Amino acid sequence: KIIRETIKTKSVRSEILEQGYGYIRISQFQAPTGKAVQKHLKELLEKNGNRLLGLVLDLRNNPGGILSGAVSVADLFLNEGLIVYTSGRIPGAKLEFRSDSPDYLKGTPIITLINEGSASASEIVAGALQDRGRSLIMGRQSFGKGSVQTILPMNDGSALKITTARYYTPSGRSIQAEGIEPDIHINKIKALLNTENINTTKESSLERHLKNTERTIDSSNPEHSSGSLRGNTLLEKDYELFEALNLLKGLNIMTTGK
Repeated sequence: KIIRETIKTKSVRSEILEQGYGYIRISQFQAPTGKAVQKHLKELLEKNGNRLLGLVLDLRNNPGGILSGAVSVADLFLNEGLIVYTSGRIPGAKLEFRSDSPDYLKGTPIITLINEGSASASEIVAGALQDRGRSLIMGRQSFGKGSVQTILPMNDGSALKITTARYYTPSGRSIQAEGIEPDIHINKIKALLNTENINTTKESSLERHLKNTERTIDSSNPEHSSGSLRGNTLLEKDYELFEALNLLKGLNIMTTGK
């Protein structure tokens, strides 16, 4: 016996990469994706004293989905202004979608990850954030699905799907067959740690070493070793995410000096 049910999938997940640095992964854009992202952002802020130092927005291998979901997500990170527009042969194909709410993160640095599997709605979000100067885009060139399809019902009960318009980023770039070009390219590689060099000898580990009276370093503390365990795990598991986190840290140092 087969029982038919509606399969509901969670398109959004989040986690804390390090104290102050959040991560949100969107696997596809559904109607409630915008509200889901806002909920995860609220949780990330609550876990970090209502302040984030940076956010990684992961759109890799996101095939797209519902346009309204993409617009609502971009709207969370943008102040008033254009998100995306469509243009076609007839006047009815010309539509604009704009942000109508303030930036939820109030300017917190964002790195958006994309790759060749990022398509359609995910390209709309990445293109809007890039054109509006709200996020650096990191990864590889996206898929390039920037066309609008319209379904026309036929008299015999069938339907005809035709392309009626193209999607354009706020600056007027067509996404179709071009995709989104990252600001920072990262090749597809797998990083391997040299575990033999993790516990290297340092001055502080030598017997009877001259201590720093200003600041005592505990060599047994993993935070003071050559990279924290969390960082090493992330490097082995997801090199692109590891680099995005490092870039966010660099941006934070440049802006705050800390």
